[in-house]
Amino acid sequence: MARYIGPVCRLCRREAMKLFLKGERCYTEKCAIEKRNFPPGQHGKTRKAKLSGYGLQLREKQKVKRIYGVLEDQFRRYFESAERTRGITGETLLQLLERRLDNVIYRMGLSTSRSQARQLVRHGHFLVNGKKVDIPSFSVRQGDVITVLGRSQKNTTIEHAMEEVKGRGIPEWLSFDASSTTGRIVSMPTREQINLPVQEQLIVELYSK
Repeated sequence: MARYIGPVCRLCRREAMKLFLKGERCYTEKCAIEKRNFPPGQHGKTRKAKLSGYGLQLREKQKVKRIYGVLEDQFRRYFESAERTRGITGETLLQLLERRLDNVIYRMGLSTSRSQARQLVRHGHFLVNGKKVDIPSFSVRQGDVITVLGRSQKNTTIEHAMEEVKGRGIPEWLSFDASSTTGRIVSMPTREQINLPVQEQLIVELYSK
């Protein structure tokens, strides 16, 4: 299955919540949820279907997939890895997704959305521990240092993103020095630090059938 390239505001409306897929637009009154908070499609405004247990589980999975921008096969591999890891499977799944390099770039405020972060990583704008990494799914570890490549420090996209997200702060498990455009993975993210309104246990139940 190819990556979704259609209008992302439809995805937010389908999940009835902001997924922050369009960067700074999501924080303005132009956000689709602010204007049309009902599912897309001809009957979206009038259809009030009550979801079954499976439907609720599926919606949670779709929601998390769309937030992080991963495909079904990728998502299942993350789940299988979480299942093999000691701990609470649902929380471990979210931790694995949070540790993706594109998500870390977004969380540090070097991009306005995860999709923009994915593109910046693919174009080779970042170093991890002094080595260029252009794989968005690269999994960071505690103590890793992420730096904007020297020639990319004046990149207008990165500069604009840093200015736009300046007041939003970054999660406690990350640190970032704007003067040197260098970030560090202070610790592994805990569930409390992953500020997402999702019920990961429903995803575990879905895959455990």
